[in-house]
Formats: sequence, structure tokens, C-alpha cells
Amino acid sequence: MGGSPLLEVRNLRVHFAVRRHRISSAKAWLRAVDDVSFEIAPGETLGLVGESGCGKTTLGRAVIRLIEPTEGRIVFEATDITGVQGKALRALRRKFQMIFQDPYGSLDPRLTVENAIGEALDIHGLTANSQARSARVHSLLKDAGLDPTLAQRFPHELSGGQRQRVGIARALAVEPQLIVCDEPVSALDVSVQAQIVNLLHDLQREHGLAYLFIAHDLAVVEHLSHRIIVMYLGKIVEMGPAKEVCGRPKHPYTQALISAVPVVDPASKRQRIILGGDLPSPVDPPSGCPFHPRCPIAEPRCKVEVPALRSLADGHIAACHLAK
Repeated sequence: MGGSPLLEVRNLRVHFAVRRHRISSAKAWLRAVDDVSFEIAPGETLGLVGESGCGKTTLGRAVIRLIEPTEGRIVFEATDITGVQGKALRALRRKFQMIFQDPYGSLDPRLTVENAIGEALDIHGLTANSQARSARVHSLLKDAGLDPTLAQRFPHELSGGQRQRVGIARALAVEPQLIVCDEPVSALDVSVQAQIVNLLHDLQREHGLAYLFIAHDLAVVEHLSHRIIVMYLGKIVEMGPAKEVCGRPKHPYTQALISAVPVVDPASKRQRIILGGDLPSPVDPPSGCPFHPRCPIAEPRCKVEVPALRSLADGHIAACHLAK
């Protein structure tokens, strides 16, 4: 994974103005993504995990400009795309695509499978005529593990796994270099999840794709990812090689997430770490370390000092005063 990064994200912030109270016009800022930086190399899978509400999906959408960032820089292939708009942004969209979480809601129910996939080909002018368009759609369906005869069906005629495969084929249509996978298996049956994960892995090898793979299931992320980011309340709390993050987690929050992953062998059962309380509001985050109200090892300084992301052993970085 050497060489120049495909994607660089620097000090990215995404804040939303919200009302503090229903009967008041006073506004506050919801810090969905708060000073996040990372890189993705060509052909790499960067996993992104955390609880619901930690900012994963917002970050993924901001990276490909579906949500406008408040601050920071997004650099794709050494070009700053943060402020690109209009036709220039549309042209860039060939290079990065998204697979959405909900295969039921991400497809237009009025379009056949062929038109749902072919729409992207039409927008970017990638096929010369209707025959070439149909041939390309059929090829994409095969790549996604679907029978080309499904091309004339509508989404309601397909299973959840088939719909997600159509979503994958649609993302592949414009030959992107980066795909943001927003919890692509969480809405599927367990029996189908492994098939989709294996398909994504095979497509990555075949097409040299890079993935930002967003999920809350660490077992899935570990299987597919080269490196993993752990987010909490809009911030990165740990990042490192997948095997190191999952095998030797440094941050107490990551340790709690790992302890909740089911194990097959009862003899290797982990001690479950139960976190108290709920995820704090990103509108009014805690002082100091954002995790301190739920942290089982927090010290007095954790309440007042914000921990910086610092380098540890084995390629790890973590934002914890006590991590070693």
C-alpha cells in the first residue's frame, strides 16, 4: 500500500445547526464529525466502526461530497475537491461512489434494474447506444453475482440480498476507484451477509478498488479491512492495522467493542466490558475526554484534559491519556 494516498482527509468537521428547544429559536451546533484526519491508499480497505450516532455515516457522505463539510480538506488523487461544485463535481463522481445501507430504500421503485444501473451510464455518457448500454448492464449484473435476466425486474420483485447486489453493480458502473460502503450488510440476513462481504472482497481484487467500509460489527470489519478507525462522538479514538486494533485494542472504548464480539470457541470467551450510561449528545459533548463519563478506568484529569491522538506501538494511534 505504498506510494501516494488515493484519498486524504485533513481536520474534517461537519457541524449542523439545531434548535436547543422546540419553543426557542436559539441554535446550537451538533458536532457530527469533529476534526477527523485519515488517508486511504489505492486498493486499501479502511474500516470505520463505532456506535450508532458516532458520525460514521456523516463522515462517509462528507468524504464523497454528499454532505458539505464545515471545515477541513478532502484531497483525492492529490487534488483538493473540498470546494468543487457543479459540472466539475459531477465529473469527479465517476471516481468515488457509495453503496447505501438500506437496499430497500436506495433503489427507485419506478425503475427496472437495467434502468437503475444504466442511469449512471447515461449521466456520464459511457455507452454509445442502447445495445451497448444493455450489454454493459448485463456484464455488471454478472460481476455482482446476479443473473442478467433480472434486468427487467423492479426492486420489489427482488430479495434484500439481490437488491444490495444491484446497488453494488450500480456503484461499479462508472468504474470508480473508491467506494464508500455504508453498513452494506447490516440490513441483510446473516446467511446473506457473508456472501456480500466475500463479493466485495473479490471485486476489490479484480478491479483494484479502495473501500471506506462503515459498520458497527467489528467481526465483519476485521475480515475485510487492512486498517480500522474507531470513532466515538464524532472523533477518532483509535486507528491502526486491523489485526492490531482487534487483537490488542488500546483505547477503553475499543476494548469494550471487542468484548461484545461473539466467539465460536467457548473456551476463548472474553470478559464482557459493560459501559454505563448512554452516548452523550454531540450538541453538548462532555469536557475533557468525550468518553470519560462511560470509561471504566477514567482518572480526574480525563474530565478536564482533551487527549490528543498519539502514536503507540505496532502502528497504533489512540486518543487516551492511559493508553500504552
